[in-house]
Amino acid sequence: MFRNRKVNVTATPEINTGYGTNSKHYGGRFINKDGSPNVRKKGIGYFERLSWYHTFLKMPRWKFMGTILVFYIVMNLIFGLIYFLLDPTDILGISSNSHLGNFAESFFFSCQTFTTVGYGRISPVGFVASAISSFEALLGLLTLAVITGLLYGRFSRPKAYLRFSKNALLSPFQSGKAIMFRLAPYKNSILTDVEANVTLGLITEEDGNMVNKFYQLPLEYSHVNSLSLSWTIVHPVNEESPFHHFKDSDYKNLKGELIVFIKAFEETFSNMVVARTSYTLEEIILDASFASMFHRAEKGNKTILNLDQLNSIKKPVPPPIKKVPDNPALNSN
Repeated sequence: MFRNRKVNVTATPEINTGYGTNSKHYGGRFINKDGSPNVRKKGIGYFERLSWYHTFLKMPRWKFMGTILVFYIVMNLIFGLIYFLLDPTDILGISSNSHLGNFAESFFFSCQTFTTVGYGRISPVGFVASAISSFEALLGLLTLAVITGLLYGRFSRPKAYLRFSKNALLSPFQSGKAIMFRLAPYKNSILTDVEANVTLGLITEEDGNMVNKFYQLPLEYSHVNSLSLSWTIVHPVNEESPFHHFKDSDYKNLKGELIVFIKAFEETFSNMVVARTSYTLEEIILDASFASMFHRAEKGNKTILNLDQLNSIKKPVPPPIKKVPDNPALNSN
């Protein structure tokens, strides 16, 4: 739970963020960790608000392939059952003497028809069986065309293959402190002209009401020419920062969120790509810094980027406590 403490923020809030100002209408965070909006749409039918094309493009690979496999099996089970229920004289070439064998033959005949392979050993006879097999062949052609388009779309869709650190940090920086998080490319794609935009969404008290306030965070560097190693994005906490009057307890007790937007040019597709994520104030680790995640190779001709070290942090070591020597005068009677 967060406390409704008013924070003295001297920075000028943004008014064109698109998230609204009334905090009582918001639930949870503004942006999910994966970059998707934390919004559930209602008021119209489920299939009306669902884009199947976007759903299949963004679906995980295992789920996409699994959906195709399940659809293929179900469709052939349906048509196989239809062929099985037809008169035996309507389908020539089924040689099994058992019901299970006949159904298996009908199922595989459906697979051959659906994929338009047509080996010829089993064939339809008569108007009904021919009409059903012709419709299935047409449905199979359309299905394969759609699947081919989706596969091409998934492979050809430009994407920013970036991974963000799990947490943001409040780290020592120069003579003060700074909010930091880092990101790194994890594929062999080349990103150039990379821009970072970070906004603080803060729920604060104003005239007795809790409202959303959004502040553009000035960054040490908001642009890099090329991103081949990790990039630590730094927001110095100075007098211009909305975090200037924050206490350490405010990061745990107040409700706020860092909204991160990354834009880059992907050279392979010659197109712009974007990536988004967010960090709540509770996800900011205080008094810590990132450990280095790249080093020189043993032969000295390569730089090694350790992606498994993206979340590696180091806490500052507290200074040793000096032991005060005993004063003999105080121990004497």
